[in-house]
Amino acid sequence: MIALFKRFSVGWKLFSLLFLTTAAFSYAMFQGGFVSWFLFYSFLPFAIYSILLMLYPIRSFQVTRKVNQEQFTAGQRLIATVTVRRKFPFPLFYLLVEDELTDRIKGIKKLEEPKKLFFPWFKRSVTYSYALLNMPRGEHQFGSVRVRTGDLFGLIEKEITFVVENYFLVYPTLIDVDYRPNEKQFEQGSASTQTKYWQDSTIAVGVREYQPGDKFAWIDWKATARRDSIMTKEFEQLQSRDVVVFLDRTKSALFESLITHTASYIKAIVKSGARVSLISMGSDQHVFGLQSDEQHVRSIFYHLAKVDCDSHKPFSASLENPRLKADMKQVTNIIFTSNLNLDLVRKLEGLVGHQQTYMVYMVKSYYDKLSKEDSVLIERLKKRHISVRILQNRDVENGFKEVGNS
Repeated sequence: MIALFKRFSVGWKLFSLLFLTTAAFSYAMFQGGFVSWFLFYSFLPFAIYSILLMLYPIRSFQVTRKVNQEQFTAGQRLIATVTVRRKFPFPLFYLLVEDELTDRIKGIKKLEEPKKLFFPWFKRSVTYSYALLNMPRGEHQFGSVRVRTGDLFGLIEKEITFVVENYFLVYPTLIDVDYRPNEKQFEQGSASTQTKYWQDSTIAVGVREYQPGDKFAWIDWKATARRDSIMTKEFEQLQSRDVVVFLDRTKSALFESLITHTASYIKAIVKSGARVSLISMGSDQHVFGLQSDEQHVRSIFYHLAKVDCDSHKPFSASLENPRLKADMKQVTNIIFTSNLNLDLVRKLEGLVGHQQTYMVYMVKSYYDKLSKEDSVLIERLKKRHISVRILQNRDVENGFKEVGNS
């Protein structure tokens, strides 16, 4: 329907142009005299220009867009440069170029608008730049640039949309956080280690075959003599410094702040020398294994850049997965959420009963105080030795600021 209307509009404008030209000529022929012929010859150049403009192939224009970066951090400025080039320098009275933004970034504060009006005449190329301030986290795409031109009287207008694709990723903002491993669980101290488990060398629970890296003092000589093979003592495994991070992706107005803290603590955990795993629970579940290498962290940050609060069920229900219960043993489990409720507290109480260690990091608005219900639930968790930390934020020039904990 739209295409049919456009064809009708073009045909009507062409008919109007030819009708006006014919009318001016007929008036000059029948009326005669200087004035009538002057009007005809004055209108004739504009009519010829309009017809030539209609035949001029603006589809042959070359449109490019350059973005100052391919990867951004939330809050950074995007600067895009749009260039329109043409081979044949046909005189154009005006040229309107508009970079079409997606709905998600249309409302961003702009230093300059993404469209500009040019009067190029014979110029072969025109260029302009615009800036978008405070880019939001996520994966974004620029898809098309619209170009429009026409004659002086608006009788003939030509418009075409060029497909010019640019993809870029905006990562979450990182803030400085103070992360310390739960040192009360480590009798050996708080030094960083890449070993998966700490071992208490005073409590032997069995024997196994010797493996490269085992200490000489761990060899069980009696078992070695009985089995005619080198056997070493197997010790009780205590809590490691590895961390499993759980991200609550239920609907929340504080989700962006939640992502900021999650990314910042993951960075701090890896920097401390521990391995980290991320379990992101939403409409789909993403599980990143325990690792600490750069590629692993990059994959987690890539996920955090694109993820949304799209969970269709309560966060507490997601913790019922039997696979997760097995993965959470011998590690510190940190839950990042902005909604502490009774169902989640009950679920954590049950999981702690399985000898699992948990910490809850709850994000609150800087201007919101803890409700009585939150205080009661926090005290209930503390009685089960579950640490709760309150993270309150306010929007300042340097990003988010951690101002409190509990």
